[in-house]
Amino acid sequence: MRPLTNGLARAAVRFKPSAFAGTFIALAVAAAIVSACGILLETGIRASVPPQRYANAPVVVAADQRVHYVIGHGDGRSDESEQVPDRARLDASLVATAARTPGAAAAAPDMTFPLRTAHGALTGHGWGAAPFTGVALASGTAPRDGEAVLSPGAARAAGTGVGGRITVTAPDGRHTFRVSGVTRKAGGAGGDGLTAWFTDRRAQALSGHPTTVDAVLVRPRPGTTPDRLAARLERTVKGAAHSPRVHTGGGRGAIEEPALANARETLMGLGGSFGGIATAVAVFTTAGTVALSVGQRGREVALLRAIGATPRQIRRSVAAEALLVAPLAGAAGLLPGYALAHWWFGQLKEKGAIPGPVELSVSWIPLVTAVGAGLLTSLLAGLMAARRPARIPPGRALGEAAVERLRPGVIRTVLGVAALVGGIVMTGVAASASGDDAANAALGVVMLFMLAVALLGPVIARLCAWLIGLPLRAGPASAHLAEANSRANARRLASAITPIVLAMAFASTLVFMHTSEDHAGDRQRRAGIVADQVISAPDGLPSDTAARAGSVRGVAASVGLLRTGVLVPVGSGDGRWLRTASAQGVSGSGRDVAAVQDLDVRKGHLDALGPGRVAVDALLAKAAHARVGHRLALHLPDGTRISPTVVAIYGRGLGIAELTVPRTALAGHTTSAFDSDVLVRDDEDADRKAVAAALGRLGEQVTDRDGYAAAQNEDRKLNAWANTVMAAVLGGFAAVAAVNTLVMTVLDRRRELGTLRLIGTTRRQVLGMVRWEALLVATAGIALGTAIALATLVPMMRGLTGEDPYVPPLTYAGFAGAAVVLGLAATALPARAALRRTTPKP
Repeated sequence: MRPLTNGLARAAVRFKPSAFAGTFIALAVAAAIVSACGILLETGIRASVPPQRYANAPVVVAADQRVHYVIGHGDGRSDESEQVPDRARLDASLVATAARTPGAAAAAPDMTFPLRTAHGALTGHGWGAAPFTGVALASGTAPRDGEAVLSPGAARAAGTGVGGRITVTAPDGRHTFRVSGVTRKAGGAGGDGLTAWFTDRRAQALSGHPTTVDAVLVRPRPGTTPDRLAARLERTVKGAAHSPRVHTGGGRGAIEEPALANARETLMGLGGSFGGIATAVAVFTTAGTVALSVGQRGREVALLRAIGATPRQIRRSVAAEALLVAPLAGAAGLLPGYALAHWWFGQLKEKGAIPGPVELSVSWIPLVTAVGAGLLTSLLAGLMAARRPARIPPGRALGEAAVERLRPGVIRTVLGVAALVGGIVMTGVAASASGDDAANAALGVVMLFMLAVALLGPVIARLCAWLIGLPLRAGPASAHLAEANSRANARRLASAITPIVLAMAFASTLVFMHTSEDHAGDRQRRAGIVADQVISAPDGLPSDTAARAGSVRGVAASVGLLRTGVLVPVGSGDGRWLRTASAQGVSGSGRDVAAVQDLDVRKGHLDALGPGRVAVDALLAKAAHARVGHRLALHLPDGTRISPTVVAIYGRGLGIAELTVPRTALAGHTTSAFDSDVLVRDDEDADRKAVAAALGRLGEQVTDRDGYAAAQNEDRKLNAWANTVMAAVLGGFAAVAAVNTLVMTVLDRRRELGTLRLIGTTRRQVLGMVRWEALLVATAGIALGTAIALATLVPMMRGLTGEDPYVPPLTYAGFAGAAVVLGLAATALPARAALRRTTPKP
């Protein structure tokens, strides 16, 4: 029996190459998508950075870089955490505590902070960490108060050396130091980048947080291992502020490179969240292609049953076909999958989302998973498609192979209706939610509606054929024939429509989500920035820039902005979580802020802004259940928890910032306390050109409000890249599946097309019928995909921006036009080839 079924499978592959070629392509592309996402996910899980500066520091003590919180009660209680937006630091007193720990030979604070010079950016450190980080003097002496040690690169850039002077700009202003020495790297390696070292006390002051340090570096005494010292330090620092963690070995690299945590979240988000959606779409589409391939051979299955083949033999034959095709197709997709993952990873690294030392991790796990997923999908889809032809009597199977069965299966109909109802319910949930809750619910909307389209495909296809076919009935003979053919073959029509719906729905959702956010943000920013002049600099501005600008003649108000992020609890009950929100720290009073920014205050008064007070965007306030006069618990960039009083709620947070607080509340809790911009409002009778010239003499870049808004838009365009790539991956795969399915359906109709030619239909009429069918399929797919995208985008955008989605007409027209062109090309070319082979004999 086994050789017979294997022979049937080999014969099917040999004599039905078009159907299996389509299956092969679908499985190969699916394997590429799944393997690429799997490689990114594995890279995110395994991502690590070897210690470089900390290579000579055996033990490193650093603050926990995550904020922990508890949700739920009783048995449902769970501990959650969120990465701090900036960097959590330790109290400086822990340096002495670590030095007194038994087994510790020495301990030193480590601080890393940005500085500016006339020659560019400079990185500052405390000299106490130099022996722990492999830095030694090449000439001169260690710094004392008022002195600095420079790296060779910094000395060359400043044109100075030992005994010379260097002026640096810190967040609190300019400082001049005598150069006491120039370093070399341990082992003779020259240079340490553009770096300066100061006394530890001076470094803490320059960093902007004089009572905290980034890390404590500890060296064990001879005879004490790093692990033993680490265990003692853990007991010593337990319970201290910011939950100190002790690191040895490879764990030191993650502390040295704080961006690693965000990089891992990015990679795991792409490989896990997006990868899960992409895998579901790939499996979903591949299953449809396999089912179509098996369904096209319903006549052969019925004939096999008629000559004595048992249902078990039919099922074994289908399984053997899957085992023949799926592993080869999966293996063929692995190399493109690796290429896609390598390109994607390289682009993320180039854009700064991933630290340079992180490497792409590739093992057998995602590759085997991709091939196995394709094999399992092919096997299950084939067996399900062959179940009915193999089970019913041969005569009935022959009848259903000749004339399509009108009534869909009961189970399929019930599941399809359930998915449709679920999508409608989730649309209501998303519409009533706000912020990220609305976005998360909207993702469920698109998946449920797509599942409903797949399960109820024949019913939906017959309805589309009837509706769209109404104008076709009044057209030429080929159009009328296309309408009748589509209604009579709804299952075939459904298999062609579904991939187009997928491509249209996912591409529209991902792309128009970004265009909607950009459109709303741009509109709010242009309306909200009412300053006449904007001062900015690539490396930031000292905190006294606003005061210096305010002293310029003709300036009515000047406000410095320190931009960063904070963590705000949003949601309620078990769904409560910490969300990163944009924040601006403002210098001056609320009245000064109102002079340069129109935040669209809806409740409260911005004049009340001051120490211990905050103004909140309306959408964030709704998500966080914040009200004027109540306290809002939040975590500052370094994780410090505060509870300021809400004094105003405004409506332009998307374009400007979601929280507005006094600058002093943020400055000591960020790595860089430089102002991002200074907004200036001129006197009504002031000469703007003269004011701009005077502000330019401060040595910074000055632009007007329109130029500032345009620059902000350029920055936001970088965020569009991720959505565009995801849309290209999903939309591209769905487009390939759509073309593949259309080609398979046309090539399977050789007998039908030949019969039409034999009864007198001209070649032009047959090709016209095929083109009308392609237009019907494309129109139905575009309409359904658009409806699903709108059902997803409307609640999502109202929750995220408070507005309806913005759909650029030309972009949408491009998507729709691409669907029509693909549909026409994928049907016309194989139809011409089929007609050449089925030329009627005289």
